[in-house]
Amino acid sequence: MATVKHTPRLKDKYKQEVIPALMKRFSYKSIMQVPKLEKIAINRGVNGAVADKKLVDIAIEELTTISGQKAVATYSKKDISNFKLRKNMPIGARTTLRGEKMYEFLDRLIAVSLPRVRDFKGINEKSFDGRGNYTMGVTEQIIFPEIDIDKVNKITGLDITFVTTAKTDEEAYELLKELGMPFKNIKK
Repeated sequence: MATVKHTPRLKDKYKQEVIPALMKRFSYKSIMQVPKLEKIAINRGVNGAVADKKLVDIAIEELTTISGQKAVATYSKKDISNFKLRKNMPIGARTTLRGEKMYEFLDRLIAVSLPRVRDFKGINEKSFDGRGNYTMGVTEQIIFPEIDIDKVNKITGLDITFVTTAKTDEEAYELLKELGMPFKNIKK
């Protein structure tokens, strides 16, 4: 019995629609010049992690559920006495998605999670870093359908960074827009 290889919907869309659109828009000479999504980094700082170590474990568990990939704890780099923080204390959680899981997560983010945001009017197109990467903040983790709202004891946010191979912000913007990211205003 042959097994059927599943390719994520957005990966197919990238190959069939996004590459030709970007080739035409920026007049690249080769397909290899077309920017692509390299990885998606999901990061979450935990408020109150110094006082309660279980909060970091909960954050790791929720991030693992959202991303479909095991999250790891992030640790403080130095001592800060005002916050009662010591070096190498767990203060957050993060995970990095690549390949199939990255496209699956992006598809769920665009199609399911972002439309669940209260008063959603699109995401800000000004959050590019100048090198073709885009970072957006999500204020509530409960927009993800994988999170059971009854088990959430504290609503917190997280940062999602889209790392692309684009050389400029304009190329990265076009790439993400073609993939379906709902930006507020369409740039001219």
